[in-house]
Amino acid sequence: MKRPTIGIDPGLSGGIAYIDADGNSTATKMPKTERDLIDLLLYHKTSRPVCFVEKVSAGPKMGSSAAYKFGRNCGEIAMAVVAAGLRLEYVTPQKWQRKLGLITSGRGLGQDDTAKKNRNKAKAQQLFPGIKITHATADALLIAEYGRLQQHGSE
Repeated sequence: MKRPTIGIDPGLSGGIAYIDADGNSTATKMPKTERDLIDLLLYHKTSRPVCFVEKVSAGPKMGSSAAYKFGRNCGEIAMAVVAAGLRLEYVTPQKWQRKLGLITSGRGLGQDDTAKKNRNKAKAQQLFPGIKITHATADALLIAEYGRLQQHGSE
């Protein structure tokens, strides 16, 4: 049985994407409140999706306050997924990007953050031409697509 997937790019500038069993997709920016996040996950609960969350950590360029907020947000996302009764899977950026052909060797082809965001957005636009893609939703869609491929074979 094909199960829908949810892809979550954590962080306040991240997003959440949903791909149903028929391949239809939607994506939105990360909800601003905990209540909005749990409501969004509960909305999809009846279809029994698997949630794939990017496994990331605070970076060295973050200050202590930003790192704290990022860690707290990641914890809230995990708790919301569990509270909604959904299966939670973590995936590293390297793993989903490699699976989708975004990394062929080394660390992201030596691109800076802006180039990586633009590359990922272009890939998401290629895979999901029917929906509006933003930098906030591109990675979430690609993570959801990774999850779909993992569950249904590489098609």
